[in-house]
Amino acid sequence: MSVSPLLTNFALDRRLTREEALSLVDISDLSPLLAVASARRDAAHGGAISYSRKVFIPLTQLCRDVCHYCTFAHPPRKGERAFLTREQVLAIAEQGKRAGCKEALFTLGDKPELRYRQAREELRELGHETTLSYLAEMAEMVLRETGLLPHVNPGLLTDEDLTALRRVSVSQGIMLESTSERLCAKGGAHYGSPDKLPAARLDTIRRAGEQAVPFTSGILIGIGETRAERIDSLLALRDLNDAHGHIQEIIVQNFRPKPGTLMANAEAPSLEDHLWTIAVARLLFEPEMNIQAPPNLTPGVFNRLVAAGINDWGGVSPVTPDHVNPEAPWPHLKELEAATKAAGKELTERLAIYPAYARHALRWVDAKLRTTLYNFIDADGWPRADGWCPGRLDDLPAADVALLKAPAVALASTELQSILDKAADARPLAEAEIVRLFRARGEEFAAVCRAADHLRRKVNGDVVSYVVTRNINYTNICYFKCQFCAFSKGKLSENLRGRPYDLEMAEVARRVREAWERGASEVCMQGGIHPSYTGSKYIELCHAVKEAVPGMHIHAFSPLEVSQGAKTLGIPVVEFLGRLKEAGLSTLPGTAAEILDDEVRALLCADKIKTDEWLDVMRAAHGLGYRTTATIMFGHIERYEHWARHLIRVRDLQMETGGFTEFVPLPFVHMEAPIYLKGKSRPGPTFRESILMHAVARLALHPHITNIQASWVKLGPDGVRHCLNAGVNDLGGTLMDESISRSAGASYGQEMTPQRMEEIIRSSGRLPRQRNTLYGNAPVALRERSYTRGLHIQDTPVSLRPACAG
Repeated sequence: MSVSPLLTNFALDRRLTREEALSLVDISDLSPLLAVASARRDAAHGGAISYSRKVFIPLTQLCRDVCHYCTFAHPPRKGERAFLTREQVLAIAEQGKRAGCKEALFTLGDKPELRYRQAREELRELGHETTLSYLAEMAEMVLRETGLLPHVNPGLLTDEDLTALRRVSVSQGIMLESTSERLCAKGGAHYGSPDKLPAARLDTIRRAGEQAVPFTSGILIGIGETRAERIDSLLALRDLNDAHGHIQEIIVQNFRPKPGTLMANAEAPSLEDHLWTIAVARLLFEPEMNIQAPPNLTPGVFNRLVAAGINDWGGVSPVTPDHVNPEAPWPHLKELEAATKAAGKELTERLAIYPAYARHALRWVDAKLRTTLYNFIDADGWPRADGWCPGRLDDLPAADVALLKAPAVALASTELQSILDKAADARPLAEAEIVRLFRARGEEFAAVCRAADHLRRKVNGDVVSYVVTRNINYTNICYFKCQFCAFSKGKLSENLRGRPYDLEMAEVARRVREAWERGASEVCMQGGIHPSYTGSKYIELCHAVKEAVPGMHIHAFSPLEVSQGAKTLGIPVVEFLGRLKEAGLSTLPGTAAEILDDEVRALLCADKIKTDEWLDVMRAAHGLGYRTTATIMFGHIERYEHWARHLIRVRDLQMETGGFTEFVPLPFVHMEAPIYLKGKSRPGPTFRESILMHAVARLALHPHITNIQASWVKLGPDGVRHCLNAGVNDLGGTLMDESISRSAGASYGQEMTPQRMEEIIRSSGRLPRQRNTLYGNAPVALRERSYTRGLHIQDTPVSLRPACAG
């Protein structure tokens, strides 16, 4: 096969066969090969070149192997310990943590106790029989004491070794280096090194796959192997990854001759040879594979490594040297960032575990490490860039705020621009396109927000609406066990903040009258699912409101409450909705949606209504003439594809019924949520994700849902101001009594007065409009009352009947 037709017609989504790869061995012009490899990388990884900020911990430099190129391992030296002490390990880790590292990379020689008496004696002093046992203790200590995520390179491992290390490390690795058995014969680079036998190393990698260990491997080029043997080595790794899916990166490392070794005078591989190998590796593996080249081993030519198809620089330490290659200092991160940008890419930090594996932590990460991991990552598995969380009184991240205020620049990604154009043209976006919008970072993040804001201006103008409403949460007793909820109380719930209560009808009526007197046009009523409640209770609540204030709009009862009410009466949902309408119910809130995907609901709210049931209740309500809101509660255990599916399901139902008035993103407030306190969720979305949810909702739901609302309770006044520049045209309700977010730990007030609401809107350069529930103008009399009587809500005694869970 000639080279030119192969590369000219090569489909970027397929992999080279062995025969095709061998046909590239003798090519002289690398340009076509590099161009195809680079395009294949871009299709899967976009503009990001990742790295991990790590600290090196050389636990021991003794090794039973004698690789002829290695200066890391050496025999015992007089006056030197064989192993770092616990105190030394912790000191290095703490130094790394202070420098912003998130990974602790443990490097060590293979089983030195099998060769050296000093190693055996020191291990006994340390309370261990093997190096791997001591490694496990040190990794666990570093994780516990510093929160750094351990990555270990321990050499050959048994099943028992892998199991023990999986409990204390987020990822593991072993370089295959080469499958060439020639290199293990006399005169070869691996002669006298039993741990470098290809079959043994492949066996360890296979065992790691069977135990679902995120794994690093790769090849070392220039140690006597041929290009054909490199191809076979890469294919051996590909076969193992095809079987188990656990190899998260392939390192293509170039040999560098070192003084004092048997290979000191060997010739290093040329840059062209290195580039050829990187490009072939890119084409042999699936496009999503992470291909890495260490930046310190090829200084000054970063742009050429990028052009060959890498998407990762590996671990870079701001505090410790590369102990394996001490003669090759790490580039300063600022230098690496500048060089990466000069190559047309953005330097992006990752963790020791790559995002694709972090997103599926239940499969790939031991339960003991998940809490630490969840606190590090966003919904896409990348490190959180700041400490901001919804509901807390945190300063907004300066970098993201600056991006939102920065002047527009031309997008480098034609793919992203085409998605934005498609949304603006009101063409439905597919799941993958919506996910791509959520992955926007840097200037792309700003571009998505600007596109959403342009669409908002086109659809809504510069008017920002809000409604004067009062929340009435009639009970916080609930027999459901939603893992995100800190509001519900009782014997069958997660007893957290506050005491159980169940409001008397007289108290409900009093709150309704007070709300009307203060200018509210709506009461929003929702509560826990009390074990004694039937559908009759919800009808009784409607009667209580209408008897107190006949003109009050009742916005009440989530699809969960409607479904439960219908079941307790033994009637269809549509019939129950009809009875509620007769009792005075006007509209329904679109809560209890959380994430409309049963993969998430099975873990988040397993006993709650399923996705299709939620949609069916809304479909029935819309069919009876009800208008409803739609919500999403995001930032806990779900991924971007779940966000996309949620938006598509809401959009599709809206195209069918037209019944949704608005879409309301609700960032997860984690502080008192049971699922977070159990270490099983992230601490809410990042600020970037929170802003993007509003912007992407505007784009993905256009033109079917025209109102996008931001929650001041979750985001705070400053947060919603920025949402107003990202597609939002509504700030929701003044609330008067907000208790659900407060129960979860939110710090913002229980009420936003009309004056304060309008101050926020005007300070953002927009025009305020007080509306009613259906987005008409609020009645003049109520509007005037809200301004004069809405300055403060007095604490009033609450009439409670004895709380009961059964």
